[in-house]
Amino acid sequence: MSRTIDAPVTRDGNWLTWYYSTRAAFSLVWVAAAFSLGREPTLLGAILLAIYPAWDALANVYDVRRHGGLKVNPTQAFNALASTIVTIAVIATLQLAIHSVLAAFGIWAVLAGLMQLATGVRRWRSISGQWPMILSGAQSTYAGTHFLHRAAEGVLPTSAGIAPYAAFGALYFAISAASLAWSSHRRRRLATAI
Repeated sequence: MSRTIDAPVTRDGNWLTWYYSTRAAFSLVWVAAAFSLGREPTLLGAILLAIYPAWDALANVYDVRRHGGLKVNPTQAFNALASTIVTIAVIATLQLAIHSVLAAFGIWAVLAGLMQLATGVRRWRSISGQWPMILSGAQSTYAGTHFLHRAAEGVLPTSAGIAPYAAFGALYFAISAASLAWSSHRRRRLATAI
């Protein structure tokens, strides 16, 4: 039995709603931890800096697996690869050249933003609720250039400094989840009315 490339795999057809909700929740927890534990360059703050791109890599891998694999999801696959490389780079540069961490986040935010934007555009035709993902990708790209500028100025990276970026990401994921849930609810109501 064939299915469209982007069709959610779960029985209830609400997998992306769950996925976006989970990503929003994780980001909110991370933001709270970053603001409470990561205002200064500390070991806990450094761990938080490594956790954020690592989570993004895992989430993208899971998304790719649920939507047909690497070949049909190149943007998420590239995003997962970039997030993995940045996680490794953050861990390495925290010990060698801490100022480079912000530059690594900047490069990652630009790449991840472009890939998220491309994924949102690709899914637009088959799945509702993608406009927040497109906006999120554009904003991530902009934030990445801001991080690169601050890195060039020698600003010390902290997880609290990255937290607003993650907070906006959480907001966009939450809006996408709500939009998908509303669309699904409307479809069910129309189906029962016919």
